[in-house]
Amino acid sequence: MKGVEFLVALVLFALASKLASASDPSPLQDFCVAVNDSKDGVFVNGKLCKDPKLAVAEDFFLPGLNIPGNTSNPVGSMVTPANVEKLPGLNTLGISLVRIDYAPYGGLNPPHTHPRATEILVVVEGTLYVGFVTSNPENRLFTKVLYPGDVFVFPVGLIHFQFNIGHTNAVAFAGLSSQNPGVITIANAVFGSDPAINPDVLAKAFQLDKNIVKQLQSRFWWDNN
Repeated sequence: MKGVEFLVALVLFALASKLASASDPSPLQDFCVAVNDSKDGVFVNGKLCKDPKLAVAEDFFLPGLNIPGNTSNPVGSMVTPANVEKLPGLNTLGISLVRIDYAPYGGLNPPHTHPRATEILVVVEGTLYVGFVTSNPENRLFTKVLYPGDVFVFPVGLIHFQFNIGHTNAVAFAGLSSQNPGVITIANAVFGSDPAINPDVLAKAFQLDKNIVKQLQSRFWWDNN
């Protein structure tokens, strides 16, 4: 009898362990609308896989991250990605990389979030003021001035930024814990959405005059489109 009880307990433990470890895979796109007809569907959460026998070294290789990005733009920065779109071998591996270039004093990678990835950044040239803000209700700001060789982590989903406070160009590399981390630049998303968010909503949310909201929307809408 004791043997039976032990066997039942073991089976229940195994089932409980299986259920406890089960979870949905993290999404690799913003949303996935269900369809009943497969002919109208698309493959999600990664890309279709090449037959492993047909894989070649070039699938895992991407040149060019030694080339500076063009920072001649309103924010004075440029992000050059090495993600699954550029490097097919990353598919399903849960990692990607970016190079970020910043113009002298004022080059900004503006406040943004990565909905699907934590980011770890290392400075290789210049001086950066970086930080992130925690979620509501605390909204705590964590900041640090980084020099070459310094590393900083931005937790998944939190708003963060980098700002070049030096008088020379700055360069950083960042690893992200997703093959497709996604990026939401706060100002562009809020004031440059397509179609535009009702100005009354933004005026109340930001406590701004409605005309100022419309001015901001016209500025960011044209930047995004």
